[in-house]
Amino acid sequence: MRPFDPDEANTNEFDPLVPRPIDRPTTLPPGGRTDPETGDVAKIFAAPADPADWPAWRADLAAWRDEARERLAYSGAAYDRPETRWAASAYAVAQVWLWDERLFDHAEQRFTVDAFLESIAGQGGLDGLVLWHAYPVIGIDDRNQFDFYRDVPGLAGLVREFHDRGLRVFVDYNPWDTGTRRTGRTDAEELAALVTELGADGVFLDTLKEGDANLTRALAAATPPQVLEGESRVPNQRVEDHLLSWAQWFADSEAPGVQRAHWYERRHMMHSIRRWNRDHSGELQSAWMNGTGILVWDAVFGVWVGWNRRDEATLRRMLRVQRAAHEILAAGEWSPLEGATPEAVQAGIYVSRWTRGDATLWTVVNRGALDWVGDPLAAALPAGGRRHDVTAGSAVTGAVKVPARGVTGILELAPGAEDPAWLAGLLEAAAADPGAADATFPGRVAVRAVPAPSARQGRGVRVEAGPRRLEVTFRRRETGFYQGAPYVEEWKPLPPRLHDDRSETLDVDLAGPVAVAAAEVTAAEYRAFLDATGYRPAVGHRFLCGAGEPDGPVTGVSLADARAYAAWAGARLPDEFEWQLAAERPGFERRTPAVWNWTESEHSDGVTRFAMLKGGSEHRSEGSDWYTDGGLRDPSFSLKLLLPGLGLERSGSIGFRIAWDLTAEDEETTA
Repeated sequence: MRPFDPDEANTNEFDPLVPRPIDRPTTLPPGGRTDPETGDVAKIFAAPADPADWPAWRADLAAWRDEARERLAYSGAAYDRPETRWAASAYAVAQVWLWDERLFDHAEQRFTVDAFLESIAGQGGLDGLVLWHAYPVIGIDDRNQFDFYRDVPGLAGLVREFHDRGLRVFVDYNPWDTGTRRTGRTDAEELAALVTELGADGVFLDTLKEGDANLTRALAAATPPQVLEGESRVPNQRVEDHLLSWAQWFADSEAPGVQRAHWYERRHMMHSIRRWNRDHSGELQSAWMNGTGILVWDAVFGVWVGWNRRDEATLRRMLRVQRAAHEILAAGEWSPLEGATPEAVQAGIYVSRWTRGDATLWTVVNRGALDWVGDPLAAALPAGGRRHDVTAGSAVTGAVKVPARGVTGILELAPGAEDPAWLAGLLEAAAADPGAADATFPGRVAVRAVPAPSARQGRGVRVEAGPRRLEVTFRRRETGFYQGAPYVEEWKPLPPRLHDDRSETLDVDLAGPVAVAAAEVTAAEYRAFLDATGYRPAVGHRFLCGAGEPDGPVTGVSLADARAYAAWAGARLPDEFEWQLAAERPGFERRTPAVWNWTESEHSDGVTRFAMLKGGSEHRSEGSDWYTDGGLRDPSFSLKLLLPGLGLERSGSIGFRIAWDLTAEDEETTA
C-alpha cells in the first residue's frame, strides 16, 4: 500500500482550469524560517507583489537555503561525479512514445532516429529523451514493464544511435506495475540489469517523486551510473541523490518566483511541464527565470498536444542561451528579480541577474499579451562595457524587444572583458532565427485506414447497411478516445475525473450489409492458413503466431497477421461498429478463453497509431488503475490500443474474427 500523497489529491471538487492549493507557490515568511514540512517540499517560493519587498525576499531565500542545508547536512557530492555531471545541463528532455511514427516507421518496421530529430528541430533540439514504452498498453496480458523493453529487437542499438547524436537516454520505471509477470528479482535488480543491457543514462520515476534506498543504490552502481528524475516535487532530503525532477503543474506568482529544489541546489535540473497545455508560455518563463529546463512533450500517451509556433520559438531562444551560458547559470551569482526599471515592472516585464566573473546575463520575461520595446535594465552600462541581446543576436544600444508572453536575454560584458568563446556562434544563430508569434494550436486529425472490400461472401451474423446512432462506452484514460485530448489547459486530472467510465453517442453510416463471423478464428484454422500459404510474420515476438488450443481462439497475432488471414479467406476484419452491432444479435458467440478482438479500426494522426479492440478478455491485470482494461466487456465497450511495432502488439489476450461484405440482395445469413 503506497502512502498517501497530497499531490494525488482529488481534483473534482474545484475548477480544473485553476491550480489546486498544493500547486500554488509557497509564501516564505520574513527571515526565511518556515516549517520544514512546508519549506522542504514547496514547489515554488512566491515572489512578493511589491518590488520594494524584493531585496528582503532575496535575503529570506538565502537564509532559508543556509538553514535547510545545515539542518540536512547537505553535501552535494553526487553532483560532482564526472559520469553524471551532464544532468545539470540537460535543459531539454522529451517524453517520447517508443512507437511514435516520427521515430518508428510502421510500414518498414524500423526506427528512424534522424527523421525524428528533424521533425522536432523547431523545438530547439534535445539534450535527452525518455523512451516511454509500456504504459498505456501494459496490462493487456501478463507482460511486465521490463518485458516491454526487453522484447524490442535492437533497442540497445537505438540507444547507441541517440548517443551518437549527443543525446542522453532515460528509461521509465513504473512502480505501480505489481500485477503482471514476476521474475523472482526485485524491481531495483531488474532496473539495474536493464539499464546495463541498454546502456541507458537515467531512469524516470513515473508517479514517484523519489526512489527508495535499494533503488538509488542499485542504479548508482549500474554501468553507467544512472541519474534519477523524480516526477513532481522532490523533497530537499532527496535532492542529494536525485539529480533531476519535473516541475510538473507548478503554478508561479505574477512576479516570477524561484523553484525551491533548484534554489536549494543549483545543479539540480528541473523540467517544467503542464502536459495538457496549449499555452506553454508560463512554464517557459518560469524555466527561463530559474535557469532550469523544459520537458518537451507533444504526444501524451497517444494524444496529440503539439506546441504552437510561438512557444517553440521561445524555447529555441532559451535553449541556445542556456546551453552556451551554462556556467553562468549553474555557477554564477543568481539574484532573482533584480535589475528591472520601475517602468518595465509596471508593464509586466521582470528581470533577474546572473553574474560570473566579467559576464552578467539578464533574463527578461514579458507577462503581457503584447510585444514590449524599451530598455528594461535599471543599471547604466559602464563606460567600455558591452551588451548583447543574445536571444535576438544583436548589440544592445538602447531599447530591446521582449516578445509577447516571451523571453529576452541580455549579456553584459565588463569593460576590457574578452568575448566568451561561444558568443559569436550564439549571436549568429539567434540572428538567423525568424521567431514566431502564432499561438494557434497545431491540431492533428486521426485518419481511419479504409480496408478493401472482401473478395468473397460468407455466412455470419448479418448487419444491415445504413445510418446508426450507437452508444459507445470506454474508460477515460490519458489516451483519450478517437480525436482530441481528454483534458485541455487543465491542472492535474485525477480520479474521479481520470479512469472514470464514459459513454459517447456516435453517428455512423454503414456502407453496405456485412456478415460478421459468428465466432473468432481458431488456432487450428490459423495454422491451416500458415500451412497453406507459408505466411510468416515480418517480425517476431515471444508469443508464437497461431498460439492457443486448437478449438480456442487464435492469439499472438498482430493486426497485420489478422488481415493476412482475412484476405486469404476472401474476407476482411469487421470494423468496431459492425462488431458491436453483430454482438447484439442472435448467433454471435465468444470462444473460450475469451480474448479481445482486433477490428478494422486502425487510425493514425501521423504521430500515433491506434486501433479499437472489442469484447474484453478473461485476462485482467490487477493492482493499478494504470493498467489497460481487462475482463469481459459489454459489446458497447471499446478499448483504444496504441499500436507498438516489431511484434509487441501481439498478445495472448487478443484474437480476431472476420467478416464478408454482402450485397443488398443477399438472403439473410446466420451463424
